[in-house]
Amino acid sequence: MENLHRKRPGWLTRHSAPGLAAIALSLVTPAAFSQGAGYWHTGGNQILDSNNQAVRLAGVNWYGFETPDFLAHGLWAQDYKTILNTIKSNGYNVIRIPFSNQMVESNPIPTNFTSFANGVAANTALVGQTALADLDTIISYAGSIGLRIILDNHRSEAGSSNEASGLWYTSTYTSQNWVTDWATLARRYAGNPAVVGFDLRNEPHTPAGGEYGDGATWGTGNPATDFRLAAQKAGNAILAVNPHWLISVEGISDYVSDDGVADSDWWGGNLQGVKEHPLTLDVPDQLAYSPHDYGPSEFPQSWFNSQTTYDSLTAVWQKNWGYLADEDIAPVWVGEFGVPNADVAGTAPGSEGQWFSSLVEYLKNKPQLGWTYWALNGEDRYGLLDSQYRSTPDSAAKQALLATIQAPAGTTTTHGGTLAGNRGFTHRRRAAPFLVSADPPPWPAPLRLRPLCTPPSGSARTERETPRSSPASPPCRPRSGPIR
Repeated sequence: MENLHRKRPGWLTRHSAPGLAAIALSLVTPAAFSQGAGYWHTGGNQILDSNNQAVRLAGVNWYGFETPDFLAHGLWAQDYKTILNTIKSNGYNVIRIPFSNQMVESNPIPTNFTSFANGVAANTALVGQTALADLDTIISYAGSIGLRIILDNHRSEAGSSNEASGLWYTSTYTSQNWVTDWATLARRYAGNPAVVGFDLRNEPHTPAGGEYGDGATWGTGNPATDFRLAAQKAGNAILAVNPHWLISVEGISDYVSDDGVADSDWWGGNLQGVKEHPLTLDVPDQLAYSPHDYGPSEFPQSWFNSQTTYDSLTAVWQKNWGYLADEDIAPVWVGEFGVPNADVAGTAPGSEGQWFSSLVEYLKNKPQLGWTYWALNGEDRYGLLDSQYRSTPDSAAKQALLATIQAPAGTTTTHGGTLAGNRGFTHRRRAAPFLVSADPPPWPAPLRLRPLCTPPSGSARTERETPRSSPASPPCRPRSGPIR
């Protein structure tokens, strides 16, 4: 059943626009891409290196440190240097690395990695090290081969998915803990230009079944929920340690404007509030915004339907975050987007393939926008690699499309390879969008919101992120032995 997308309280509209020509899936290879010198800063809608040369983030997410493994995944199959070399050789220049506050504060000794891969010893540097030392080791080698790192505070306790509350803190890991942990990492990497920035919090949102004000808000002035205020505090704490960090701020899910207009997007994707309530840091030219965007396999949003076109999709992106770059408010990089291998070539209106090719085309047409694909991880349904983290991407077609936005506009390259099928691992679903269930009371009383629908059971998910309406998925370990 098609979902209706709320534009105003009580008003339901559909997007419609003429058809889209399919993007040709020509096989291309990754081109060499400039990594950018020194620390990075911003100018208008661009990210600039220390020589004031424009840098395009063209990267991948590599998750695991935020889980109970406290370590990047895939090291059960490959040496960490092998995986980093794979990222580099496939044309990516940035890695977004998620972590939890629990990892920073407890700093355990991870053990879920192999000591032997491809006929030789592997991961010997990780033996007996703490999680933070492992992170140091990975960052050090990444920097030595020209890769850059953006650290992402994905959740508070180690676990799967973002924080269910939609906030940046819990009773165990408070808002002050969150700021303190960021300052700890800022001091740890203060002299390391391989770490170019921090993504302050993954996917702030209104929790499923909750009211606007129960989870993250923007511009409300409530220190318990206003993510804009929290981001300013954490960003300034980081910049007090090193004024050259790039501070990235995600959106929320639901936003209610000052005149009472309510609208929804993906968790972390709604940055409409920046126009009315700008975020200002103590150090200028260090702020970027990082929305997330997904296709209908994540959730059948109203804008995915039989009338969906490239133009109707770009209207959604422009409204929620694209305007920030177009109006030179700040740079924008899409921190997460992903597609199952089996759906890459789809072209039907409202399909996963149409959404993915349209987003790639949109990013190609706007080279000032950066991105990090979700995810490198081979155990993920959206994974770039296979379950053994081999160096050749699992889907040549997907890699071909991503390669078109790695290089500067107009660059053409070639790549051979065979199309591999989906390995069957799955990603997670976002919470349902919300509708205003009654005329809203005068602000700042919270809007009464109800879920638009119950997400279907059995939806896609991975070990790291658990659907709201399903039991926890079993741990994913593509090797034998005890689960740690």
